[in-house]
Amino acid sequence: MSLIISTVKKEKQRIDYMLEKYREMLAGLPKGTISEKKVNGNTYCYLKYRDGKKVVSKYIGKNDVESIRGQIEKRRHVEAMIQSLTEEQKLAKKVLEGKI
Repeated sequence: MSLIISTVKKEKQRIDYMLEKYREMLAGLPKGTISEKKVNGNTYCYLKYRDGKKVVSKYIGKNDVESIRGQIEKRRHVEAMIQSLTEEQKLAKKVLEGKI
């Protein structure tokens, strides 16, 4: 039984470490979506996101659109990983507390 508890403790430590790293990574990635606006036949791209109750739009230059798009995709992946790890963390806590 102690081998199982030891393994769960190590797994919980790994999960805690990974959550910390993913949250640090998340802080450096842009949030929101890219929207396009056509004006006089020209297309302009904006990064739109919420800041409290306000919706903020920031212009993105043509050269930066694909880079920002990739970063937003990475952010979505990191958010999914954080959600998954949080669920695993809750399960590990229950096991260590003897509730399972």
